[in-house]
Amino acid sequence: MDRGRLYRIARDRGPVWALERNGVLREIEGDPYGDCRDGAELPGGLPGARVLAPVQPSKIVAVGLNYKAHAEEQGKSLPAEPLIFIKPSTAVIGPGEPIRIPVGVGRVDHEAEVGVVIGKRAFRVPEGEALDYILGLTCVNDVTARDLQRREGHYTRPKGFDTFAPVGPCVALGLRADDVPVEGWVNSERRQSSSTADLIFPVPALIAFISSVMTLLPGDIISTGTPAGIGPLQPGDVVTIRVAGVGDLVNPVGG
Repeated sequence: MDRGRLYRIARDRGPVWALERNGVLREIEGDPYGDCRDGAELPGGLPGARVLAPVQPSKIVAVGLNYKAHAEEQGKSLPAEPLIFIKPSTAVIGPGEPIRIPVGVGRVDHEAEVGVVIGKRAFRVPEGEALDYILGLTCVNDVTARDLQRREGHYTRPKGFDTFAPVGPCVALGLRADDVPVEGWVNSERRQSSSTADLIFPVPALIAFISSVMTLLPGDIISTGTPAGIGPLQPGDVVTIRVAGVGDLVNPVGG
């Protein structure tokens, strides 16, 4: 699969993979991480489909302070090497599912990010070969309990709550990762806008570094970092993460 947008669609018999090309949505027969082929067209197309999180990662490896302007707004110095942490698979939700703000955690922020979906097992990957391990790109919202993060100085709890990793709506296949625009919107206000061209550590360097530490499995996501403009969320807000070539990941905020 060289081009198109890969979705997971809810069906009566369970989730199915589907590939959208030129406005036509077809079920995928086989494994999108291996041998697969186009199947039957899905009636109703995307407008008639319930779209799920496009992958079920064993982990999301997120990168902190990977945009200079974001590091500045946090009052932190630039890292000498990628600052990584893991968001659990249980935090993942799909398009349209509500972000739930836990009671008593204080301020909760949105963080718009470009997600790199791994297509095959990766361990100690040379930087020059890193792009061969990418299935495609997706949108990620690295939701963060900011007050907890500032108080604890750690990342796992503030970023690991259930629903704190919206992902989707699809995996865009065949996109270059070197200059991908990303935006974060809350209601009708654009709060974040940048591009992966501004990453401190670009995608090939991230894949090489992370895979030197841990094995990346098919479907795992590297969330590449958030640009400046993070801000608080309130119940009733609607958050949109927009990645060029991928589309819009839209989630309401609940209590």
